[in-house]
Amino acid sequence: MFKAKLLVVGPSESGKTVLANFLADATETIGGDYSPTQGVRILEFECPNVNGNKGPGCEVELWDCGGDHKFESCWPAILKDSHGVILVFNPDIPSHLKEIEMWHSNFIQQQRLQGNQCLIIAHHKPGSGNDGENPDLSSALAKLTLVHSNLDEDPEDIRLEFIKYLRGIVSTLSESRDREEMSIIT
Repeated sequence: MFKAKLLVVGPSESGKTVLANFLADATETIGGDYSPTQGVRILEFECPNVNGNKGPGCEVELWDCGGDHKFESCWPAILKDSHGVILVFNPDIPSHLKEIEMWHSNFIQQQRLQGNQCLIIAHHKPGSGNDGENPDLSSALAKLTLVHSNLDEDPEDIRLEFIKYLRGIVSTLSESRDREEMSIIT
């Protein structure tokens, strides 16, 4: 079974914790009051059937990272040995479009992650009216997979998109392991 470390990053108040709890099937519920994540929360869960019934499953470490820049000194430690980044923003907050470029630069570009290791989620809060319209992203961000999330209206859609993303991560891990094994043999 593969083990994947995935980071959930993005601006404050974008819905990272709600999404992370949902994806991990965490029973912890967030009350009506907003409470910012301090540093990082790590949720661990298994996806035994990530590739259907073929191939190994995956143990997932979902690192829900606080969006406050005061934790920037922790980012190198958080990034260490990560396999992918899920960039979350709220498309209804105009400043988030500019902020996600900084998150992209620090967590994706500097780590030289491949496109299949990244997922952008435009997370719509309950009652915001998910119009599904794609935001005006920079050219670098536009190359990555963008999905819309509204847990009130289409919760299973985001779970399916996450599984699809996780399949790509598992495939990358499998290829990396195969290359490593071949280098030992030769």
